[in-house]
Amino acid sequence: MRIKKTVFLCLSALWLILQVHAQETTTPVPLEQILMQVTQTSGYRFNYAPATIEDIELAPPGDGLTIKEILRYLTDETGLQFSELPNKFISIRPASLILCGTVTDEATENPLAYATVQSGAEAVITDEKGYFELKIKGGEDQISVRFMGYRSFEGPVGDYKAGECLNIALRSQQLKLAEIVLYDYLIRGIDQLDDGSYSIDFNRFSILPGLIDTDVLQAVQAFPGIHSVNETVSEINIRGGTNDQNLILWDGIKMYQSGHFFGLISMFNPMITQKVSLRTNGTPSSLTDGVSGTISLESEDKLNQDFSGSLSGNFIDVSGFVDTPLGKNSSIQIAARKAINDFVESPTYSEYFSRISQDTEVENNVINVVNSDQSFDFYDTSLRWLWQISDSDQLRLNFIYAKNGLIFNENAEIGNDTETRESSLEQGTLAAGLNYKRRWNDKVDTELQVYNTDYKLQAINANILNNQRFLQENTVSETAARLNTNLSVDDRLQWSLGYMFTETKVTNLDDVDDPVFRRLEGNVLRVHSGFTALAYSSENRASVARIGLRYNYLSKLQRHLVEPRLSFNQRIGHGFNVELLGEFKHQNTSQIVNFQNDFLGIEKRRWQLSNDEDIPVITSKQGSVGLSFNRSGWLIKAAGFYKEVDNITTQSQGFQNQYEFTSAIGSYTASGLDLLLRKQLKNLTTWLSYSQLNADYNFQTLPEQEFPSNYDITHALTLGLTYETNRLRLATGWNWRTGKPTTLPDNQEPVINNTVNFQGTNSTRFSDYMRVDLSALYALCNGPGTRAQIGFSLWNLLNRENTVSRYFRANSMDEANAFSQNSLGFTPNAVFRVDF
Repeated sequence: MRIKKTVFLCLSALWLILQVHAQETTTPVPLEQILMQVTQTSGYRFNYAPATIEDIELAPPGDGLTIKEILRYLTDETGLQFSELPNKFISIRPASLILCGTVTDEATENPLAYATVQSGAEAVITDEKGYFELKIKGGEDQISVRFMGYRSFEGPVGDYKAGECLNIALRSQQLKLAEIVLYDYLIRGIDQLDDGSYSIDFNRFSILPGLIDTDVLQAVQAFPGIHSVNETVSEINIRGGTNDQNLILWDGIKMYQSGHFFGLISMFNPMITQKVSLRTNGTPSSLTDGVSGTISLESEDKLNQDFSGSLSGNFIDVSGFVDTPLGKNSSIQIAARKAINDFVESPTYSEYFSRISQDTEVENNVINVVNSDQSFDFYDTSLRWLWQISDSDQLRLNFIYAKNGLIFNENAEIGNDTETRESSLEQGTLAAGLNYKRRWNDKVDTELQVYNTDYKLQAINANILNNQRFLQENTVSETAARLNTNLSVDDRLQWSLGYMFTETKVTNLDDVDDPVFRRLEGNVLRVHSGFTALAYSSENRASVARIGLRYNYLSKLQRHLVEPRLSFNQRIGHGFNVELLGEFKHQNTSQIVNFQNDFLGIEKRRWQLSNDEDIPVITSKQGSVGLSFNRSGWLIKAAGFYKEVDNITTQSQGFQNQYEFTSAIGSYTASGLDLLLRKQLKNLTTWLSYSQLNADYNFQTLPEQEFPSNYDITHALTLGLTYETNRLRLATGWNWRTGKPTTLPDNQEPVINNTVNFQGTNSTRFSDYMRVDLSALYALCNGPGTRAQIGFSLWNLLNRENTVSRYFRANSMDEANAFSQNSLGFTPNAVFRVDF
């Protein structure tokens, strides 16, 4: 009897355990959770519309099942249709008449994002992986697929087996674009192409240390060899060049202003900027200017069928973005941004304002004059309108307006009365462009672009003690037209040619009311340019070469300039690439500094147009060779370069020593090495970059003919680390570089005859520059309709004082007073963004 009772208890316990286990394994869970588990265990990834699996729960499939058995179980339990795609992708769609497929490039097999797929009145856009789902009535329906630059596809649905996703390959109709040779060069979203340029795609962009917004001109400073000696986006130095030697384009429109907050943040709204192309050498013959580098910004070049938008706010500004269709063949994007200090002055704003006003008349006026009622504002508006006239014709309109404004009162006791006068500084850009593309056939396409860009810098300086008003203005107005034709000779050889006309007018005004003085200088230059290029690629694209030639005629100066261009990339073995780049270039505009207190000392650079006399046409030639290895998450790249730039002036180089008021013409040479080491793990990316530079001036008419350049950053080192999951992105970075050259007064006799007596030019340096940054972004929700994220950044985490600029003035005691500017101190920032 006792044995029977024991057996009964054991069986009961066993039954209870089995019941509990069965209850645990059959508890329904969301389908999304099951899909994530399948992805982790099998490596298969799923494509689906979020609404397709919304609110579906079921018991997880059993252990040890094959992927086919899992899909069969999920199909039986959910009624959904699971279809295998290439590259271990699985599409999920309702069992009703929903057509799915992937649109790819016929030659490269790469997915084509944002292609238009249509059947009758129904139309959809492919996602980033080229995938689409389209409602159809039946197998007799016709579908069409359109994508700019590719031949349209049309065909009946019934030609394909039911239950399978289509694979639609489109054939290119245009000159083949450069292809990626180094993916995720620094972080996700930054790649190097086979023409030597770098591409930043903000749709895929991860995060950089210290940045929580996709500030374009801050992001490019993460590359080896690119710095800002005074830590601003308006003073970016590429391989020893000055900022005015950089060509900045916004959808093909030349920009003469790049920064808000007088250079501390980018003028270009990150919400409307999709891609950035960075070139330090090997520029295509279709582009001119920018003897040191080219930064080209692009908005999205696609039609959008659904309304979307974004709202964002941080401790500096608020911004909004709207992307809305205007019918089936047109869409418009509008972005706007404004400073928040009208409502609240954050610690970030205060640190930025303190940075721009250091040792200027805004911060410290003359004795007996007190500044008050300081008011600063900046805002910008950008627009892009796209009209797909037909499968072969596209029209794009761009517009941008940006402005910085600073106003303050100067107060003084004159007699027994308090006198108050207003001083102000304004900087603004207004530009618009029209672009038309036409595909004539499979081999020929044409592009026509016209634009006008206007830039204005104006300062009114009230000298209250002398009852004087000093007005300064610097304006640039440029109109240009460019026609370019591309011809595809065959799959390996392409030929392009074109013509460009540019008219640039630069005006400078100095106006004093007492005593009356007025100086107005204006200059106009018209340039006619013809350009051509050949692009060749081997059958497997292991060898890619582009050679170009540009001819320029400067009508007023009666000068002819011929500029060859070259880029070559060779893939060797597994993971190795060799690149050769070279170019001759010129530019007709430059920025000069007349006096350190011009334009209130804040934005003291003014544009000047070459006249072939005291301001000659700047010319350059440079070459570089690079070797890279990319395999198993490792990327190692080294590039050596040499550059010569002729016909620079001392006024364009920002001298703050004995040559500050000297006018001389000379040149500089720059040579060095850029090195990058990057390693990718599962969720972690780390990189170490190093750049070495040797940049020297040569001015034959100066007492010291050769000496180090003002922008000679001999050594620069950056260590970065990013960590990324589905919702969290973290980045931290350490930046170190040798201090820029400077000139100190003589120790024994600092002042002679009321003039500062300097030591040897650039014979010493500022202390080494060092900065640690941190940033983080977290996605609060990633639903099908609305997404939100928050983030914070800490700039200069250690609050290190880095001196970036200093000049000297003699006082009545025969002493040399120093006027210094330091970089940003510890600067926190936070962001909240909603996409809908």
